[in-house]
Amino acid sequence: MLIDGHGRKVTYLRISVTERCNFRCQYCMPEKPFSWVPKENLLSFEELFLFVKTAIDEGITKIRITGGEPTLREDLDKFIKMISDYKSDIDLAMTTNGYLLKESAEKLKKAGLKRINISLDSLDKETAYKIAQKDVLDRVLEGIEEALRVGLKIKINMVPLKGINDHEILDILEYGKKRGITVRYIEYMENAFAHGNLKGLTGKEILEHIKQRYEIKKLGRSGSSPSFNYQLNDGYIFGIIDPHKHDFCEDCNRIRLTAEGYLIPCLYFDEAMSIKEAVQKGDIKEATEILKTVLKNKPEKNRWGHDQNEISNRAFYETGG
Repeated sequence: MLIDGHGRKVTYLRISVTERCNFRCQYCMPEKPFSWVPKENLLSFEELFLFVKTAIDEGITKIRITGGEPTLREDLDKFIKMISDYKSDIDLAMTTNGYLLKESAEKLKKAGLKRINISLDSLDKETAYKIAQKDVLDRVLEGIEEALRVGLKIKINMVPLKGINDHEILDILEYGKKRGITVRYIEYMENAFAHGNLKGLTGKEILEHIKQRYEIKKLGRSGSSPSFNYQLNDGYIFGIIDPHKHDFCEDCNRIRLTAEGYLIPCLYFDEAMSIKEAVQKGDIKEATEILKTVLKNKPEKNRWGHDQNEISNRAFYETGG
């Protein structure tokens, strides 16, 4: 069992398999050149799997594959199969921008992937282009349909931005409702790598948009999920993720591992420790001790709130959000 320094049970490992991305979203990495960390700097899937096996044995029950854009990592389905073959009942999920899903959804599902979160910030081609700085919408929508076809459970994530896509909050909701897909709105998270002029909507502002058409009932959080859920009068459930608050920190069960081997205790926490050397020499005992040290130092709360000027210096494309 993995317990952090505040007595919280840690059962959820997020693995960023690459920092590369084929989008340049305004709220993530708009100015980053299309370059990438050399392959030799990354942990191989075999090395990652050595750690994953130990993490599962120690009590991890949920793994989410992230990036950057994880589908850019060659042979991703083989890594997913490694995990699924080792523990078939593990909750194995992935977060993606959906651009390559049309080609990859079926083999990822066959490999053992169970669930998928897809970013969809707009249903308008020009707006989607403005946010991603690339013509992406048609391929993303095709990817969503393919993921549905092969039987993956899907959630859609939208980041509402003032003056850019906030007028589409209800459109995205209706899109999800029609397909039986849960929509989650994520408050824009200020970070040092985003476009400096962006302004996000608060959870309250998002709800005001939805209340223009629907009556809303509060449901609350489910377990340690960061999403606060609401139900419409027709029974449809959607969520809002509000990282400015600390209430879901009380039940945080997550830890993150980057493609280069850094274990990160909190999304808004710049400190990290590397397991790279340990796993490359096959010393799982040392890697496990590093994991336990990181958990011991995991902060009680994130460092970010509406009353703070501090923003994160960690690149979300390295940690997967």
